[in-house]
Amino acid sequence: MPRIRRPFLMAGTALAVCTALVLPLGTAETATAAGPEVRAARHTTDAPSLTGSVKLARQPGDNVHFRIDARGFADKARGTFYVSHHFGKTWGGHFKGRIDCLVTGGPVAVATGVVTESHFTNAPGMPEIGDLRGKRFGFTVLDSGKKDRLGYSWAMDGVPKNSVGKCLGSAPFETLEKGDFKVHHWMPPRESAQQ
Repeated sequence: MPRIRRPFLMAGTALAVCTALVLPLGTAETATAAGPEVRAARHTTDAPSLTGSVKLARQPGDNVHFRIDARGFADKARGTFYVSHHFGKTWGGHFKGRIDCLVTGGPVAVATGVVTESHFTNAPGMPEIGDLRGKRFGFTVLDSGKKDRLGYSWAMDGVPKNSVGKCLGSAPFETLEKGDFKVHHWMPPRESAQQ
């Protein structure tokens, strides 16, 4: 009788070892085949973004353009911005730079960036802009489909001279003549509060 039980014992042991080895593989396959919620809980590639190129609604001869391409969350955001302003045929110029912060909330985005290049031509009776390199400016966008709005941190200065902190801008008070902004809202999952 002991000889009959021994093969069953060995077969049972072999089956248990194989099950122990295969079960983790099956669990991994199940997790891989699971829905997006399960995969997102482990690792997410989603991130907020603000993209678009617009012309502001102004009087004839006052041409203001903004282009923003910002992607990433908070101070991990990267991208570029470009602003040009020309009034008449003699005064105007542009500045551009790198994005250093982006935060979104539904259809609203606030981005900041540091100027890396600046060029303006002065004209009598018009503001002297000077060199803007190294200054941080903020941009706020309300993405409302065909009625987007834009704000910028130097709204109260009249000319962009004062730097702001990261992810700070003004209310989006300007309307657009043409162009469009797209805001993709995303926030990282919040940690549960410790009690």
